[in-house]
Amino acid sequence: MILVTGATGRVGYRLMEALADAGAEATAMVRVEAKGADLPGSAKHIVATFDYPPPAGVLQSFDRVFLLSPANEEQAELEILFIGALLAAGHRPHVVKVAADGFQDPGCDARIMRSHRLIATHLASTELPATYLAPSGYMENLLASAGSIREEGTIYAPAGDGKVGFIAASDVADVAARVLTSPGHEGATYVLTGPESLGYADVAARVSAVFAREVGYADLPPERAREQLLAGGLTPWETEGTLEVFDWIRSGGANTVTTDVRDVTGEDPRPVEDWLSEFRGAFLNPPQDVPPLAF
Repeated sequence: MILVTGATGRVGYRLMEALADAGAEATAMVRVEAKGADLPGSAKHIVATFDYPPPAGVLQSFDRVFLLSPANEEQAELEILFIGALLAAGHRPHVVKVAADGFQDPGCDARIMRSHRLIATHLASTELPATYLAPSGYMENLLASAGSIREEGTIYAPAGDGKVGFIAASDVADVAARVLTSPGHEGATYVLTGPESLGYADVAARVSAVFAREVGYADLPPERAREQLLAGGLTPWETEGTLEVFDWIRSGGANTVTTDVRDVTGEDPRPVEDWLSEFRGAFLNPPQDVPPLAF
């Protein structure tokens, strides 16, 4: 039996779809009862949180746990609390932990990566079987530029000429589904990327081609990016963490392409053109709200 945390998010929801398609028995952990009714298929759900986890008797029924939580100041504390609850339940489930590309690089000092490292160090100390998924930048983060693309024909980012192996959330979910439903992944770290590494100018060119309109890229000064991130609702910790990740991108740290998606799933990851075509409506029509950046 599989327990999926973060089941209503951009990766977790797709994972629930993939597990349903695979006929796997999965239960979603949701914060709000009503959210459980909107999940794919006929998935079961339990109402709990990382700091108020399910009781030991419930946790004992899961032999695989998908661990994903928002990248915020409390992430390490909350995930470590939840891992403690798994240990206290008296069994040893296989934990599939979502981190981010860069957490495995000691040279990347972004606080978001340090949080993931802290969790990974604690998880290793428990000797629970574990697998780490380290996605590169999500294509879905490009949705934050939808407004400026529509109104100004410009993508703004404090990324300089840095490149990113952008990956679709659906590809991360497909890898997670395969890891959760097949043997042989304990102890592995999969760095998940799309098929190519792209600078933001490259992304602008792909947007231009797919949407048949001229779109450019403007390197945003960090101080201006900070203002925009704070105005968009990120906390100071999240804002500084995001800027630190962009510093890492500018320095070339995210310029990575791996074959891990194909190695695990047998399928190539989606190119950004395919993803843009799927999300055409979100870019061309004003959305109700734009999800926060995910790292």
